[in-house]
Formats: sequence, structure tokens, C-alpha cells
Amino acid sequence: MSKPQRKVKVYHQPKSNADTILCEARVIDVLPGAIFKVELKDLGDKNYVTATPSGKIRMNHIRILRGDYVTVELSTYDLTKGRITFRHKGPNIKPEE
Repeated sequence: MSKPQRKVKVYHQPKSNADTILCEARVIDVLPGAIFKVELKDLGDKNYVTATPSGKIRMNHIRILRGDYVTVELSTYDLTKGRITFRHKGPNIKPEE
């Protein structure tokens, strides 16, 4: 008799990053329901986007406050909404004023 087959764990593949745009931003306002108004630095004049924290940020209870610098992932389908994927520890980014 042969050995029984071992079960192999199959992990879900992450969403393709071809459909997203990564931007650096600064949190301008904190809205109810874990929604943030952020100012994008990469897209020229003062562009504002509403963003929500990603699942990993929520799971690890990372606090996002007004004035924090974050990395926002925007969908190519709707450029008015985004997902906060990373909170920078210091003011690494200086927004143009």
C-alpha cells in the first residue's frame, strides 16, 4: 500500500496590484465609521480622497490620527475612494504647500 496523500494548504492569491495606484498622503480629517479624508501628494494640486484602513491595520489596532502620513492604495475604477495600507512613523513626506 502507498502512503496516504498529505493535504496541502492552499492560500488565496492577493489581488493584482495592476488595478491599484499607490500614493503618499496626509490625513486631513477623521470622519465617523473609520473613514479618513486624506490629501494626496502625488497627484498635483490639493486632491482629497476618502480612505478606510486596510484589514491588517484594523487587526493590529494601528491608530491613525489627523496629520499622520500614510500610503493610500487607489482603485483605477474609482479615484475618489482609497484604502490606507501603511502609516509612516514620522513626517517622511513633506506635502507641498
